Amino acid sequence: MRKLRLAILLGTLIASHPALAARCGGDFNSFVASMSSEAQAAGVSASVTSAALGGLQQDPGVLAFDRRQRYTFNKSFEQYVSTRVGPGRINGGRAMLQRHAALLARIEQRFGVPRQILVAIWGLETDFGKGDMGKLPVVRTLATLAHDCRRSELFQGELLAALKIVQRGDLPLQDLIGAYAGEIGQTQFLPSSYIKYGVDFDGDGRVDLRHSVPDVLASTANLLHTNGFQMGGSYAEGSANFDAMREWNHAVIYRKTIGYFADQLVGR
Repeated sequence: MRKLRLAILLGTLIASHPALAARCGGDFNSFVASMSSEAQAAGVSASVTSAALGGLQQDPGVLAFDRRQRYTFNKSFEQYVSTRVGPGRINGGRAMLQRHAALLARIEQRFGVPRQILVAIWGLETDFGKGDMGKLPVVRTLATLAHDCRRSELFQGELLAALKIVQRGDLPLQDLIGAYAGEIGQTQFLPSSYIKYGVDFDGDGRVDLRHSVPDVLASTANLLHTNGFQMGGSYAEGSANFDAMREWNHAVIYRKTIGYFADQLVGR
């Protein structure tokens, strides 16, 4: 799953950030100093940039993982869905629908995204928050990828967004932990999406996509709603809602898997 998400990320998001001034390659410390200046110019405090970027070192494991990727997806839908949606995960998803029924009803009312779609995404990404959300310091991961010249502009933007998460008080720096491209939380938001779509749905004054189920599910719904998902419509391939899910993942097979899983959860 993570390889597929990373392939889509790298293939489609490069144009989503404005041009940034820091140059890739060269001395890493000089690059980090330049990014610190950029962050402060964008409104991140000196205290946050100092804590996040001071003494930062590259992560060779992140680069090694990045180099190993082959950005293709050559399984059929039937092959893929058989590895992702089995009886155990379906039963787990149905249990989540029952456990969070009141919460999901409120989210449906506000955002117009059906509960089974949200629970399907939640289950596929991190097994309803019980699975692997990643164990890497997000700032170190993104700084490593931003310094690398392959997709520097993309990851510079994500690094700035990660610093803004800390600046806003959504997550403390020590809890800003994620996967190999900086994805965060129970439905694996990139930092830029965290900033753009994150919702404080539990009312505690911050957006916590690692620990707060209300924030996780509402933010996922907000992403889909903002991109045109409408309640009551089909989400089958070729539908407007299927197209709206492209913001979540451009891969047709993955979006079909979301729909298939969602239908299994409600007995269709």
